[in-house]
Amino acid sequence: MKIVNDKIALAELKQMAQSKFGNFVKAVIDVERKLMIIDAELHADEEALLIEQGSKQADLWGINIYPELGKDEWIEFDSMINLRPSQGNRTRGVDNPDIRGKIIQVVNNLIKT
Repeated sequence: MKIVNDKIALAELKQMAQSKFGNFVKAVIDVERKLMIIDAELHADEEALLIEQGSKQADLWGINIYPELGKDEWIEFDSMINLRPSQGNRTRGVDNPDIRGKIIQVVNNLIKT
């Protein structure tokens, strides 16, 4: 697992994707701290490490990044950690458009293309 709070090269993401799942990497985004953790088998493992590092669970959202796709298509909002009825999120996606926007901004700011 790798915490990204500065830039990561798109080429490095592609290598991670190929070595684990083939065409994507799992990531958890902290929308308040504006960082992400990538390259684990489970979003839950990434979430746990970020919580240990001071993140709040309410700020963490699981996604998949497909580095071979363009910026308009490379984020898939799908993770079991996103199921949070107490926060009004009743799906594996990210139902709140404002939170989706924050996630997109963090991801696009951290990936160096």
